[in-house]
Amino acid sequence: MSTQNQKHIFHIEGMHCNACALIIEDELTNLKDVTEVKANPNNNTVEVSGNFKEKTSHQIAHDMSAVLKQHGYIISKEKQKKSIKWKDFKIAIPVALIFITLFILLQKLGIVNLINSGTVTYGTAFAIGIVASLSTCMAIVGGLVLSMSATFAKEGDKVKPQIMFHAGRIISFFILGGVIGMVGSIFSLTTSATFILSLIIGFVMLILGINLLDVFSWSKKLQPSMPKFIARHTQRVSKLNHTVTPILVGIATFFLPCGFTQSMQIYTLTTGNFLQGGLTMLAFALGTLPVLALVSFSSFSIKNSSKSSIFFKSAGLIVITFALFNLINSFVIIGAISPIFNF
Repeated sequence: MSTQNQKHIFHIEGMHCNACALIIEDELTNLKDVTEVKANPNNNTVEVSGNFKEKTSHQIAHDMSAVLKQHGYIISKEKQKKSIKWKDFKIAIPVALIFITLFILLQKLGIVNLINSGTVTYGTAFAIGIVASLSTCMAIVGGLVLSMSATFAKEGDKVKPQIMFHAGRIISFFILGGVIGMVGSIFSLTTSATFILSLIIGFVMLILGINLLDVFSWSKKLQPSMPKFIARHTQRVSKLNHTVTPILVGIATFFLPCGFTQSMQIYTLTTGNFLQGGLTMLAFALGTLPVLALVSFSSFSIKNSSKSSIFFKSAGLIVITFALFNLINSFVIIGAISPIFNF
């Protein structure tokens, strides 16, 4: 094989979605020996082209793993046998049940209105934000934050960029969410259109929940995502060292390929109202704030935790429950079925 144009296909452990694929492609493209990278989350592989000289495929895999280890990915030449940790459900199911029971109890007490006639309330949006911030779908946002932090740390400025990032993110989510809500009012969505969008939201959340369980590989192919060229340009903004970069990165996260964000955006369209749409996306952004703030000032990553499998399965079961509630209540709204849950 010519040392000037080598092509290798490697298997990746830890890649779950298109957000992961973008991080992997971005990191590996920066290596001096690499000319082209194509990551495929559907089969957990990455195709790498470049001039690797006399390095063996195992040496190349080792070098690339060293770069990706900080993000929780491991590259190998041989396909690793996937083992499903069914025993984690012994803990995940009770945790999910406790979480859901607590939510329903708070709603019945009137403390927080989480589920109401099939709509996504501010409490629901906030809760989904919490789950999203800890999910693999938000990996790219964490990667953006860490990349931006490293860029500005070289200049000795660590705190101000983080504050600007989070402020820009929260404000932009409110404004852009309001714009989407306003667009919905222009179209004057009918009951049927609202029903269809509610079904889409429910199915998107259902797929996201199934993905978090990390049991069925086919679910990755169904997960919605932002076009790669948009997400890739968005990610590269974090590499720029400029005063307004943190704010731009915060705004850019609204357009990243996170299924949870996209499901909230779809719902916001049905509100037909600037204030309601803006407050929905604001509640979602505030739900993601605690974990992203922690990522900003540390190398924290739930994905690299020894208990990550249990957490993701618990989160998946919770998201699936929310999805089923929304799907059932969507049919209640159009009168297809009688109310099942007296929330």
